Amino acid sequence: MRIAVAGGTGVVGRYAVEAAQNAGHDVVVLARSRGVDVVTGVGLDAALDGVDAVIDASNSGTTLSAKKATAFFETATRNLLEAGRRQGVGHHVALSIVGIDGIDASYYAGKLAQERAVAAGPVPFTIARAGQFHEFAGQLLSGMTGPFAVVPKLLMRPVAAREVGAHLARVAEGGPVERAQDLVGPRDEVLVDVARRQLAFEGRRQRVVQVRLPGAYGRGLASGSLRGGPDAIHGTQTFDEWLRSVDHRQ
Repeated sequence: MRIAVAGGTGVVGRYAVEAAQNAGHDVVVLARSRGVDVVTGVGLDAALDGVDAVIDASNSGTTLSAKKATAFFETATRNLLEAGRRQGVGHHVALSIVGIDGIDASYYAGKLAQERAVAAGPVPFTIARAGQFHEFAGQLLSGMTGPFAVVPKLLMRPVAAREVGAHLARVAEGGPVERAQDLVGPRDEVLVDVARRQLAFEGRRQRVVQVRLPGAYGRGLASGSLRGGPDAIHGTQTFDEWLRSVDHRQ
């Protein structure tokens, strides 16, 4: 198969690229550094020529603005789907997040908008939801300086981005099914505990404080819905194993 990966140099996309290549597929990386921009549409038609399946692992960043996240995901999805239709792509795979149905706010509003756009689009599709990545705590902590780091109350079941990438490659191989089985990590965790363990492992002296965010977003984070349901596939690498792995050091 010829598989294109949007966001193919990102946290999850690079592992999807690696997994697809290891499975013997011809892989096209869609990234601005490769001359392809999913927001403007520049380079998409040429990049999707002859492509059988698209994996969309693109990301707007960690913005908490529902408006900005929705604008990004709707625009990127529309461009990918329209270019895919023109080039005869037979399968569009969109990475999303487990348990967000009742959290139509903040970043998750953008992901739900993306899911709706994919479902209404012109290309046969699969939505593949996954838990928060092991990398998530570090992404939050990287933007915080000083003696304190503040994180929201978040009940989660984090999963390695490498395992998510491999899952996306398998989903792309399998053909469109509209909704893939969810993927979550092997253990229940709380974000504040994960963040403290990461700082301790890295030898960083910073106190992590947990806060309960207001509104639908805060309630959703604290509800446990982001841990996924009983029918989810469970990854194998725990957060502490990931801390000791080469992926944490990349």
